[in-house]
Amino acid sequence: MFNVVLVAPEIPANTGNIGRTCVVTGSRLHLVGPLGFALDERALRRAGLGYWESLDVTVYDSWADFMERSRLTPRDPRLHLLTKKARRTYAEARYADGDYLVFGCESVGLPEELLASHPEGCERIPMLPDAASLANATTWGAPRAGEKSAHEPLLAQDVCGNFVNPEDYRISALNLSNAAAVVLYEALRQTGFAGM
Repeated sequence: MFNVVLVAPEIPANTGNIGRTCVVTGSRLHLVGPLGFALDERALRRAGLGYWESLDVTVYDSWADFMERSRLTPRDPRLHLLTKKARRTYAEARYADGDYLVFGCESVGLPEELLASHPEGCERIPMLPDAASLANATTWGAPRAGEKSAHEPLLAQDVCGNFVNPEDYRISALNLSNAAAVVLYEALRQTGFAGM
């Protein structure tokens, strides 16, 4: 069984789609707070998540709570941190039963401190750069000189050479639920689609 971990997810539809993917693959979903939405019965019913009761899901207050209750260490090789900043691709990684595929929130991804603390566990899904994929890429642009960057920890230090240059600013990315499905199915492929 694989574990899909969403850290501070913001959009309920993405979490719902990922939950559905977990149900049909026999994977476990871990939701690390704070969550950007409610998980009460009324909210789930309104979102049309009738399969939610079939989902193996656990909710945690924080990353520390998740790590403690999952009995993981910061550099545990079972942690696969998905980020646009990694040099290694998800296809280069080796997955094993019980691994944790960790995804950040839709707006900013995983916290920089987490990536910097576990650089060997960082992986990315290859994507075209903004200039090749967005017709209006120049209107998004990188932060201007003097503007505060959202990537302070990486700008302050080189993290063992495992991250793409933070000046290679990108706005375009796959939808979170698509990214989770891509990586989860690669992990399942590598382990022979057991039981499927």
